[in-house]
Amino acid sequence: MEDKRILYVSSEVVPYLAENEVSLMSYDVPKLINDQGGQIRIFMPRYGNINERRHQLHEVIRLSGMNLVVNDVDMPLIIKVASIPKERIQVYFIDNDEYFKRKATFTDEDGVLYPDNDERAIFFAKGVVETVKKLNWVPDIIHVHGWMAALLPIYLKHYYKDEALFSETKIVSSIYSQSFEGTLDVELINKIEFDGVPKEAISDLSVPNYENIIKASIIHSDAVIIASENLSASLTKFIESSGKPFLPFAAKEEFAQQYTSFYKSML
Repeated sequence: MEDKRILYVSSEVVPYLAENEVSLMSYDVPKLINDQGGQIRIFMPRYGNINERRHQLHEVIRLSGMNLVVNDVDMPLIIKVASIPKERIQVYFIDNDEYFKRKATFTDEDGVLYPDNDERAIFFAKGVVETVKKLNWVPDIIHVHGWMAALLPIYLKHYYKDEALFSETKIVSSIYSQSFEGTLDVELINKIEFDGVPKEAISDLSVPNYENIIKASIIHSDAVIIASENLSASLTKFIESSGKPFLPFAAKEEFAQQYTSFYKSML
């Protein structure tokens, strides 16, 4: 994997957020490729419960300052960066006071989903792509983790389809059992259609529950990794019948070789 460029885009990453299946794999896989000489970068949202002082986040002025349009409203993009201690891995944080300043990730103190999680996901997807464009850094692979990042494949295949920077880039999505109850805003499909994405390409999002968001992400990915041992039977069947190259679940002691081989098959 030496000198291959892999961009990791994740909902959650340790050590910035608590350990769970998504946040741990979003650290372990980049570390694996970094140790093999790959060039990697990680992007995640800058949630308000991330301790900026402890983790030494700082704003990158040259990357901040643009506005992203979400549902016909201009939203300022702020980019912050930090390094994972001892690993020499750079992590870029997509920030906006309106969407990410609150002191939690996806739900309020009563466990209720934030009503604007759909717009946060759109903003995150666009923010990642616009920042990578400014960096002029061409990834060989973009590897997506977690549902907050799951709209990225849709935007890359439609909204950014004419962007030369990504013309050779492959999109891999890791699919986890970690989900949420209920649905995001039912207007999500219309907000994405507003960005020129054909409605028929995202018909699953007419009911924007966890499983349908993941299905739409799979459809727009080039390859898929089953990242949870207990993934639902319906999502497993959907992946197996999708026609996409996919990697079955691999236990932690086996995943290094399996992931490396899978990446190489994409390149």
